Amino acid sequence: MELLEDRTNQITLRKTWIGALTEACFKPVSPAPLITFRIVFGALLAFSTIRFIWMGWIDTHYSQPVFHFTYYGFGWIPVFSAPVLYVIHVLMVISAIGVMLGFYYRLSAVMLFLTFVYTELIDLTYYLNHYYFVSLVCFLLIWLPANHYFSIDHWLSNRKAKLSGMPLVPAWTVGILRFQLVIVYLYAGLAKINYDWLIDAMPLKLWLPVNDTLPLIGPVFTWKITAYAFSWIGMLYDCAIPFLLLNKRTRVVGYGLVIVFHVFTWILFPIGVFPWVMIGATLIFFSANWHQKFLSIASTVTLPIDTLGSVTDRKRYVTLVSVVLFCLFQIVFPWRYLLYPGNLFWTEEGFRFSWRVMLMEKSGVATFYIKDIQTGREIEVQNRNYLNEFQERQMSAQPDFILQFAHFLASQYEQKGFKQPQVRAEVYVTLNGKPSRLLIDPHTDLTKIQDGWGAKSWILPDQ
Repeated sequence: MELLEDRTNQITLRKTWIGALTEACFKPVSPAPLITFRIVFGALLAFSTIRFIWMGWIDTHYSQPVFHFTYYGFGWIPVFSAPVLYVIHVLMVISAIGVMLGFYYRLSAVMLFLTFVYTELIDLTYYLNHYYFVSLVCFLLIWLPANHYFSIDHWLSNRKAKLSGMPLVPAWTVGILRFQLVIVYLYAGLAKINYDWLIDAMPLKLWLPVNDTLPLIGPVFTWKITAYAFSWIGMLYDCAIPFLLLNKRTRVVGYGLVIVFHVFTWILFPIGVFPWVMIGATLIFFSANWHQKFLSIASTVTLPIDTLGSVTDRKRYVTLVSVVLFCLFQIVFPWRYLLYPGNLFWTEEGFRFSWRVMLMEKSGVATFYIKDIQTGREIEVQNRNYLNEFQERQMSAQPDFILQFAHFLASQYEQKGFKQPQVRAEVYVTLNGKPSRLLIDPHTDLTKIQDGWGAKSWILPDQ
C-alpha cells in the first residue's frame, strides 16, 4: 500500500513538474524582443556577408586553395566553383535582408541557415566560435515566429484587417535565444578559469603589447599588470554578464558593460563584426515594453488573450521535447573534452564548439616527408604548394588538420607514381609562449591512422 502511494506521489510530482514547465514555455508573451532581434541580426549578417564578398575572401578562402580541411563526417561537402560560390553568398545576403524585413521570413530563414552553414562547412580552417553561434541562431530563427509583427509578411497578411493588438508568441521563443546567449557567456567565462589565463596572464601577455601604438593608452598595454587585469576582468565579465542581463535591476548596467567590453575587444583584436553581433543580440534581455518603445509601438497596446492561437497537445509536447533536447545538448556537449586525456589546449580534442574564446596562442612548424615504400625514396613537401598562408598556419598546430593533410598528400603522391606512400611529419608547437615541443611522433606513418571520435593516442604528451 505504501509502495503504491509512493508511486502515485512520484507520478503526481512528475506531472506537476512537466505541467509547470509546459505552462512556463507556452505562456503568452509579446513578440517585440524577437522582432528587434530579427531586425538587428538580419542587418548585421547582411552587412557581414557583403563585407566578405567585397574583401575578396570568397577567392582567397575557397577558390584559390588546392586543399580544404573538412569537419569530421562532412568530407562529402563539395566546394563549388567561384561563380557558384558568389551566387551562394548573394543568396545569403538576400536571405539575411529577408529575415531583417520579415519578408517570406520562413523561406529566408531556411535559406540563410543553409547558405551560411554550407560556407562554414567548406573549410574547417576558418572555424570561429562566433560562426558557430551565428549558425545556431540561424537554425533557431527557422522555428521562431519572429515575423508575427512589424514585418512585411504580417503587413501583407493583415493589410485589410483591423488589428486589435499585437499577436502573442509562446515564451520559449524568446527564452531560447536568451538561453543561448547565457551559454555563450557563461561557458566562455568558466573556460577562462585556468592556470594559463589567470596565473600566467596568457595569452594576453603576448597579445596586448602589440597595441602599444594606440593614442594615449598605447603604453599601458606594455605594462605587465595590464595583462593580468584584463585576464581577470575578462573572466569575471563573462561569468557575471548573463546574471546582470537577466536581472531587471542590473540590466542597464550589464548592457553598458557589454558595449564597453565588445567595443574595446573590437579595437584591440581583429575579430570582425562579432562584437557588434553580441551587442545587438543581447538586446533581447530587455523587457517587451522596452522593445515595443524601440519599435515605436505603444507599450499600452491591449493584447487580446486569444492572439496566441490554439496549439494541440501533441504539438506542445513535440515542441517542449525539442526545446529541452536542444538546451541539454548545449549544456552537455561543451564538456565532452573531459572524456579525453591530456591537456585540452595541446590535443584540442573537444576544443571546438565549447565556447573557448581566444584562450590560447598556439603556433607550430610542420614539415612533411613522403616516402616511396618500394624504392625507399623520401622527399620533403612544400606545404605552400597546396595551402594558403592561413591554412598552413592553422594546420601546423592542430592534430586533426595534420592528419587530414597527410592523407591528402598520400593520395597526391600516389597519383605521381609513389608506391604505397608513407607520410610522416615533424611538428614543433609552442603553446602560450612555452618552448616548442614535438606534437606527434615524427616516425609515425600518418596514412595508417584514421580520424574519429576516440582519443588520439599518436599525439605526444605536452611535457
